Amino acid sequence: MKIGFIFECGPGGADKQVCEYLARKLLPAVQCISRTLDNKANLLKDAGRVAAALLADGCERVLIVWDLRPAWPDKKHKPCRRIERTALLEVLDKAGIADQPVFVVCIEQELESWLLADERKLAEYLSTSAHQYTVAKVRHPDREQQPKAAVINHFKAARGWRYDDKVHAVQIISGNEPDWDRLRRSKSFARFERKIKGKLISCQRNSCL
Repeated sequence: MKIGFIFECGPGGADKQVCEYLARKLLPAVQCISRTLDNKANLLKDAGRVAAALLADGCERVLIVWDLRPAWPDKKHKPCRRIERTALLEVLDKAGIADQPVFVVCIEQELESWLLADERKLAEYLSTSAHQYTVAKVRHPDREQQPKAAVINHFKAARGWRYDDKVHAVQIISGNEPDWDRLRRSKSFARFERKIKGKLISCQRNSCL
């Protein structure tokens, strides 16, 4: 089974690495075909064209994945999932694939929301045999306004390390088997899981969440 992904990051971006890893854990036989568009502006403009190409390449479904608050935000516009979702649906319409299995998944607020959702795995990564580091449970990780800053602070407090999402995010998430129940504390991860595992349905305006 081939699933296409469109990301706002670069080819080595954390979102791409983590989403591909989790997709393979959820569906071991999946083949991930990813396209990276470097930033949110490009994603909002070109996702329709790229999604159409992925479908033509044989992908059974396509997921468009982006952070609500990316590393390089557009300072002129306040992030808004509804507005960005509407913009993506418009480019899908323009590309003639509004009725195809193309789904949009907005990560709220940043990819690190998913890392905070499984606090035990983050604590395990930062612990040593001599010092067990504890990470407090985050009941609603999507409500954490600055999850990347929270992870940066944990890295500094635990090990004096500088957090690099392109290196560390996938290492954290790939340690041992994912705790799916913890990850589902993030509603945006739960949406991602549904679109990976769900039945193939048309991307209607009210179901393409």
